[in-house]
This record gives sequence, C-alpha cells and structure tokens, in this order.
Amino acid sequence: MWERMITVPAPYDFAHALERLSLDPLLAVDRERQRITVPLMLSDLFVPVTVESIGTKDDPKFSVSAPFPERQGEIVERISHLFQWRTPLGPIHEHFRRTELAPLFARYEGLPLVLDFDLYFCLIKCLIHQQLHLKVGYRLTERFVKTFGTEMNGVWFYPRPEEVAARSYDDVRALQLSGRKAQYIVDVSRLIAEGKLRLDELKQMEDGEVMERLTAVRGIGPWTVQNFLLFGLGRSNVFPPADIGLQRAVEKQFGLQKRPTAKEMAALGERWKPYASYAALYLWRSIE
Repeated sequence: MWERMITVPAPYDFAHALERLSLDPLLAVDRERQRITVPLMLSDLFVPVTVESIGTKDDPKFSVSAPFPERQGEIVERISHLFQWRTPLGPIHEHFRRTELAPLFARYEGLPLVLDFDLYFCLIKCLIHQQLHLKVGYRLTERFVKTFGTEMNGVWFYPRPEEVAARSYDDVRALQLSGRKAQYIVDVSRLIAEGKLRLDELKQMEDGEVMERLTAVRGIGPWTVQNFLLFGLGRSNVFPPADIGLQRAVEKQFGLQKRPTAKEMAALGERWKPYASYAALYLWRSIE
C-alpha cells in the first residue's frame, strides 16, 4: 500500500462533493471522515483507491492511497482527472459572479465536477437513468451492479462490457428494467466488447462529433450523450435542455410560474457558456 499527498487549487469543497456523491448508494462514502473509496479499473485489475481530504475548501489537500505501487503514477493520474483536480474553479466562479447565478455559486462555492469512475459504466448508467426519477435510477443502477458487478471489501466494482454482453435481454429485464432498455444495455455492451464502439476514442473528439457517433447507436439519444459528455468526459460547456430535473431547478431558481421549455433552456445554456456544465451542476445540486 502506498500513499501520496496532493495539493489542489482553491476553492475546492470536498464536503459538497461527498454530499452529492453520497446520493449514490453504490459508492463507499464516509462523510464524517471526509473520504471515499473509488472502485478503479485498470485493464483487468480491481484497484480500491482511498481519497481523503486533509485540508479545507480554501487550502485543499488530499491523501490518495492504494495497493499496486508499480501503478502509482497511473492511479494518481486517473484520480486527478476524475476529481478534476487540475481544473481551477476560481475562474469559473469569477465568470458566474457576473451572472444571475451568482447567489447559487456563492452558496456552493468550490463544488467540483466529479466524473463517473468508469467510462463504460457512465454510459450504461445514463441509459438506465433515461426518463426516470433520480432515486429510481439510482435504485435500478444499484441492482444492476450488485447483480453483474464484483464486491471487494465493501467496495462495488462495476461490471465490464464483456460480462454484460454475455447476458440475455431477459437477464437484464429481470432487474425490472423495461424490455427496450434491457436491449439497449446489452446491445451497447456488445458493441463495446466487440471493439465496434471504442469509448477511449471519444476522448479526442469534439462534443458534436461525440454526439454524432453515439446517437447513431440504437437507444442512445441526445440527453444520454449530453450526460455522458458531462460526467464521463468532463466537458465544461454542456447544458442538457430537455432534462426535467434541470428544468425544475431553473423554475425554482428564478421563481417561474411553470417549467421552461427546452428552447428556453438552450438559450440559458448559451448565456452561461463556456462553463454551462457548471451551471447545470450547481442547478442540479440546488434541488437534490
């Protein structure tokens, strides 16, 4: 077991981040000790990585510890990316201080955009959550992982595409997912397992190219791609205009009489670029 200390640009509020992450029943979050154990996959290696705050919002420092010392550099690189430690939040907050979202960014100052811990599972989770209430989506996702994934010392590792690709539609539908959604999940997993859809290649593409590539796959629509761009690839300027939760948050934030339309939401996203992803994150946080 090795340990590395990491210093991060301020502000960075890990307490806010853990509060949001703790909504997911799969994650091993300890809010009292300000730490989380990340189920990191390195090829076929299961690596539980403990990330613990040892600083404050205005002086953020972290302890990262894990087994496999020979993979230390790779693990630190992945964790730094997932927790967006190299993306200073100061300029983003300065940007929003000049907008109508200034009070929201003051309330949640330092809330980072934490990415999903596995790119494949981010896409699958987006498919599961389509058109579902957040709590229902989390419950079905938990059931999916605890059926097909792997548990090690209280940490759940997500199933791999090869494992899901080998399942029948009925196996997945038995988890109380719809027939169509079960088909989409298995079919997408098969495309990835067979090398016909390479998620790593998407990292090098522009947002529009990712949208075009993924929406060509049956079952993947714009909402799914937008959430994948945001929480899978960490893109900074994504604002899903048809997201019901986001519409509710805007309605509440601005005291509207009814939920804004997708067209009105898209116009708001344009006003908040180039950091529309953070506007979406902070608005979601306001109603969670």
